[in-house]
Amino acid sequence: MKRITTLLLTVMLSLAALAQNAEKLYKEGKILYDKEKYTEAIAKLKPAAEQGHKKAQYRMGRIYQKGYGVPKDHAKAVYWYEKAAAQGHAKSQYRLAKCYMEAKGVREDKAKAKELLLKAVNDKEHGKDILADIKKDAKSGDDDAKAMLKLIGK
Repeated sequence: MKRITTLLLTVMLSLAALAQNAEKLYKEGKILYDKEKYTEAIAKLKPAAEQGHKKAQYRMGRIYQKGYGVPKDHAKAVYWYEKAAAQGHAKSQYRLAKCYMEAKGVREDKAKAKELLLKAVNDKEHGKDILADIKKDAKSGDDDAKAMLKLIGK
């Protein structure tokens, strides 16, 4: 019984250390990302993303979607957005919805796009900002934003 308790404690401490490490890597990577030092940012963000850090996963999605320091790759962007969206990351849900709307990295799927958009705009922390950005884009003539608003009935 003592061995099991010791093993569980060791596993819990290891997981806590990994989580702290992922957060540290993310913060360092985000600073580099914001400075547009994308190659250096990737070296920090990717390990954090691989450890399950949702914000790092989102940043990796943006990196591949935009081709920041890597060739553009919508399939890889979708891969990272899906991981973060599955953890409830609203910005990833929004970006992934756009991918489904525009058939970038995935087949067009309006039903999936609608599901993700509704999750994103109803997010308690970021939903209002995401919806405001979509409305702003639609007002400035962005047809994709207009289609999103129509899709979700806003």
